[in-house]
Amino acid sequence: MPAPTAAEQPPSIRSLPRNVWAVSITSFLMDISSEMVINLLPLFLAGVLGASTAVIGLIEGVAEAVASLLKLFSGWFSDKVGGRKWLAVVGYGISALAKPFFYFAGSPAAVAVARWSDRVGKGIRTAPRDALVADSVTEKQRGLAFGFHRAADTAGAMLGLIIALAIVLLMQRGQVSLGAGTFRAIVLVSLIPAILAVIALAVLAKETIVKGQRAAPRFAFRSLGRQFVIFMLIVGLFDLGNSSDAFLVLRAQERGLSVAGIIAMLITFNLIYTLVSTPAGSLSDRIGRRRVIIGGWLVYALIYLGFGLAQTAWQVWAFYALYGLYYGLAYGTAKALVADIVPAAVRGTAYGTYNAVLGILDFPASVIAGVLWQGAFGWPGLGPSAPFIWGGSLALLAAVLMALWRPKPASVA
Repeated sequence: MPAPTAAEQPPSIRSLPRNVWAVSITSFLMDISSEMVINLLPLFLAGVLGASTAVIGLIEGVAEAVASLLKLFSGWFSDKVGGRKWLAVVGYGISALAKPFFYFAGSPAAVAVARWSDRVGKGIRTAPRDALVADSVTEKQRGLAFGFHRAADTAGAMLGLIIALAIVLLMQRGQVSLGAGTFRAIVLVSLIPAILAVIALAVLAKETIVKGQRAAPRFAFRSLGRQFVIFMLIVGLFDLGNSSDAFLVLRAQERGLSVAGIIAMLITFNLIYTLVSTPAGSLSDRIGRRRVIIGGWLVYALIYLGFGLAQTAWQVWAFYALYGLYYGLAYGTAKALVADIVPAAVRGTAYGTYNAVLGILDFPASVIAGVLWQGAFGWPGLGPSAPFIWGGSLALLAAVLMALWRPKPASVA
C-alpha cells in the first residue's frame, strides 16, 4: 500500500504557522503571570485588606462584565479595521501594565481598579487573538491550532500555580493565612512573564489581512448567520449549568480538603487539561468538532454528578483532576467550530459575541448555583450537591441537542 503523501498526512504541531506559535507563547507567559496573582487575590482581599465576600463578589462580577462587553466590541473592531495583531498586543499590554497596581494596592478599592484594568486588557485581546489564530491556519489545522493554544495557555497556568505555591512555602513557613509581603512578592515575580508576553506577540506575530472583507459587521446575531445562532443557543444552555469554578473549590473545602490540597488539585487539573488539549484538537480535525465537543460535555455531566455525590475530600480531588479532561476536549474545539460556521470576514465579531455571551451567562449560572446550594429569600436551598446535579443535567441535554444539530461549513464571503 503506498505511503500517504504530504497533503494526506494529518497536520502536526511542527506544521503550525508562526502566528499560532506566537500566540501560544504569549498566552503561556501571560497565564504564568495571571494565575500567580488572581488565584490568591481573594485571600489577599479577605485576609489582608479585610474585604467582605460581598465586596469580593462585586469586584469579580464587574470585572467579568467589563471583559465580556469589551470582547464583543474588540472582535467587531478587528473586523472593521481588517487586522488582529496590534489590537491583541494592546490588550496584553494593558493587562501587563495593570500588574504593578496590585503591588501598591492598600485597599479593596485600589485592588478593584487594578483588577478591572486587567480585565479591560483581556476583553480587548481575546476575540482578535482567537481570530488571528483562525485566520492563520487552514480548516484541516484549525482544531490542532486551537488545541495547541489551549495547551500552552493551561501549561502557563499550571506553572504559575507551582511558582506561587513555592513562594508561599518559602516565605510563610507553614502559616495558614496569606501574608501581605508574600502576596506582593508574588506580584513582583509575575511582572517578568507579563512583560515577556507582550514582547513575544509584538515581535513574533504577523498581521493577517481579512480576505473578502465587506462592510463593517453589525452588532447583531443576524449578521453571523443562522448556524451561529443555533450554536450559541446550545452552548448557552450548557453554560447556564457551568457555574464558576469557585463552587468546585468550595465543594472541596466543604468536603475537608486543605488549602495546600486545593492548590495541588488545581495544578493536577491544569496538567490534564494541558495534556489533552492538543490531541483533542487534532482529533476534531479528523472526526469532526461536534463529536469531540459532545464527548467533552458527556464527560462534564458525569464529573459534575460525581461532584454532587462525592462524600470525601479525595473524591472531590479526583473528580476535579478529571475535570481537566472536559476542558481539554471541548474548550478549544468549540472555538475551532466557530471558525467553521461563520464567514472569515466576520470571525472577529463571531469570537467577540461567543466570548461575550458566555461571559454574561457566567453571572446567572453562578447565581443559580449559589441559590440551589444555600437558598435565598427564606428558602433554605437544596444543599451542596444541587448545583452540580443541575449543571450535569444541562450538560447532558446540551450534548443531545448538539448531536441532533447538523451544521454546514460557512461559505467564504
